[in-house]
Amino acid sequence: MITVLGSINMDLVALTERLPQPGETVAGHAFTVAPGGKGANQALAARRAGSVVRMVGAVGDDQFAASALGILEADGVDLSATRRIGHQTGTAVIFVSSDGENMIAVVPGANAAVSVSQALEAVNAMTAGDTLMLQLEIPAQVIEAAIGAANRKGVRTVLNTAPLTTEAIQLAKHVDVLIANETEFELLMDQAKQTHQSRIDALRRLYAVSGQTVVVTLGAEGTVAIHQGEIFSFKGLEIAPVDTVGAGDTFCGYLAASLDQGIPFCEALRRAAIAGSLACLSSGAQPAIPLRGSVEAKL
Repeated sequence: MITVLGSINMDLVALTERLPQPGETVAGHAFTVAPGGKGANQALAARRAGSVVRMVGAVGDDQFAASALGILEADGVDLSATRRIGHQTGTAVIFVSSDGENMIAVVPGANAAVSVSQALEAVNAMTAGDTLMLQLEIPAQVIEAAIGAANRKGVRTVLNTAPLTTEAIQLAKHVDVLIANETEFELLMDQAKQTHQSRIDALRRLYAVSGQTVVVTLGAEGTVAIHQGEIFSFKGLEIAPVDTVGAGDTFCGYLAASLDQGIPFCEALRRAAIAGSLACLSSGAQPAIPLRGSVEAKL
């Protein structure tokens, strides 16, 4: 079973020909509102990958709350540990250009009110061998408390270092599986503009110290990882991306679900890379997350 402790948002998405520069106004040609948040996205991806998933987080008491939970509920994610509190539901304002690139501003809202007690209650309900999945859109002290409790209980911990915060470097040291994109990994390792070989060398150095499984996502170039001392690398599918907003979260959710299901790491990484590619073929974060059957058809 997977417990996801993280953010729940509504995404306000404007489609534009290109992304605006600072101080610039550009014309948009479409606008959508869809549920999102890195925690909710990853929970949905893990559920669509076939795992039993519980979402732990918070939404507000505003008009966005029900919509933010709608797809999770419809897909069978357990929402019994998700609270409604007297705040605004978290929102993300997203621009997506015609080539699929994006820029995002996130307003935490109720996500900032997720508490240490809520996190500890969630971990206490888990059993050894379960998987706890985390990101960085809720308070750092909540994540820290959850990681500590999970480690003491023998729960597998998976941390996606997005968005990269000042606390990320310390938090990253204490989890079993670390997932970062190439920019986040460079910042974590204090090594700018890594080449393929320098990235692999950095993975080996990090593994020698921590023994962790570390996964670096590389966008269109796929992914590279170290697990039990061995380097793995996969490319995603050759696609023409429509919208890359949910690709990273889809990758994370599918990887966590595959590991939770006992799938060997090499195959788990491949499934996650394919799922991340497929998520780029539709607009929106959660609506674009592929079903398990679609991923297996590409394996």
